[in-house]
Amino acid sequence: MIPLRALFVAFLLTLLSFAVTLLLSILGLVVEGWMRAVTPDMRFAYRHVALPVAIVAGTIMLVLALVLEIRHYRQSKALAGIARASR
Repeated sequence: MIPLRALFVAFLLTLLSFAVTLLLSILGLVVEGWMRAVTPDMRFAYRHVALPVAIVAGTIMLVLALVLEIRHYRQSKALAGIARASR
């Protein structure tokens, strides 16, 4: 169950980081287009900003989720052993 939970958490956080980064990059492109009086190319927001950031954030989140899930598993296993020994 550890890899599945870690993948699920990493997937959700990757989607969240993609959405937030995409929103911010679109807003930045709109402001830049407004200031320069040109029509911004929104493909830039997807291809060159949001997707690479989401890939990097997803990788980091997967590693962190795996580390935290393994740590939680070991801690609960140790506490269960202590509880059995104290009976």
